[in-house]
Amino acid sequence: MTSSPYDPIARLYDPWSLSVTEDVDFYVDEARRAGGPVVELGVGTGRIAIPTAAAGIRVIGVDSSRGMLDVLAERAELAGVAERLDLRVGDLRAPPVTERVGLVICPFRSYLHLRTDADRLDALRAAHRLLVPGGRLVFDVFAPGADDVAETHGRWLEREAGIFERADWDPRARTLTLSVRDANAFSTMTLAWISQAEWRRLLEQSGFVVEACYGWFDRKPYSGGEDMVWIARRRAD
Repeated sequence: MTSSPYDPIARLYDPWSLSVTEDVDFYVDEARRAGGPVVELGVGTGRIAIPTAAAGIRVIGVDSSRGMLDVLAERAELAGVAERLDLRVGDLRAPPVTERVGLVICPFRSYLHLRTDADRLDALRAAHRLLVPGGRLVFDVFAPGADDVAETHGRWLEREAGIFERADWDPRARTLTLSVRDANAFSTMTLAWISQAEWRRLLEQSGFVVEACYGWFDRKPYSGGEDMVWIARRRAD
């Protein structure tokens, strides 16, 4: 398997994303509602998986970065929840999971790593196959506003102490080249966004029924903002 752009910053990821906490309770609540096990795609270092496991729910965590999973394994041991986590290296489009579950989640905009509709369809159909009839896929994505692009484009900004990120936006191609660095580590990755209507179309093509599209993790209805939080259900067979 090719290396992930997250491998060079695996040890930097937690301090870089320190302030991102607004989605944790949302995803843990969804996991409690579903019971277990839960498949988390793009599990990373366990920002969602560890509190989910701490709530007593087994998590099958998939990530393309071996480095991130190594950090997660260490954190899980320290948190005393390692026995509830099953960690697997794999791709969003072909997760190495044979189990069928009631909930698949893909937090923190991980689907933006998919660059084409073909890739998005592969990933959504793969998630669909992991679900029991009536099971749900829950994920969040975004489409940037003009203000966000203007304020951040081409500038190194200090996100956390000593940790800098740079956003290079291409609104025509709808891509974001995101670079992250501190004194010891550096990585660059490319993300791609699409509209709310396009996500809905792809979900329906993949066999899902859209239950909700929220504009934030407080479950307010989507009204055209940057953030989209999707809940989609596999039709009952």
